[in-house]
Amino acid sequence: MIESAVSSLLSYLAIPQIGLTAVFIITCVSATLLPMGSEPAVFAVISADRSMFWPVIFVATAGNTLGGVINYWIGYGTRQTFAKERETRWFGWLLRYGPKMMLLTWLPVIGDPLSTLAGWLRLPFWQCVIYQAIGKFLRYVTMTSLLLLIPVEYWLTIADFLG
Repeated sequence: MIESAVSSLLSYLAIPQIGLTAVFIITCVSATLLPMGSEPAVFAVISADRSMFWPVIFVATAGNTLGGVINYWIGYGTRQTFAKERETRWFGWLLRYGPKMMLLTWLPVIGDPLSTLAGWLRLPFWQCVIYQAIGKFLRYVTMTSLLLLIPVEYWLTIADFLG
């Protein structure tokens, strides 16, 4: 069930095999401004082989952090091309709290734009990367651990229901 769902996702993305490379690509793309979730792929690989828990978590964190870095540079370049200094007043809260706000880049909907705004505002790059990595790591550990607590029978029931 999980393998077929991931296989469909990878086929859709034209990624041939499931594994750490696929997890890296999926998590990187999902952290950009493209609307896509990475948790199903991370959970599927770990469900297939629980001994891969930590390698998958670290690869997912690296991929997702790289996607956040891409967003940072998109924001940085966009501001350099289009913005005026007075426009930063709308994002004073981000300037006030600084790179620590990157801990929240794991949040759905606001996380990806938050890393883009960090680049726009030219917050310190490496501090932003470190805080993003910490937040994303904690998300993957928490989400995957919680999903692993759900019995396999539940997932099979969902798969049967969905056809």
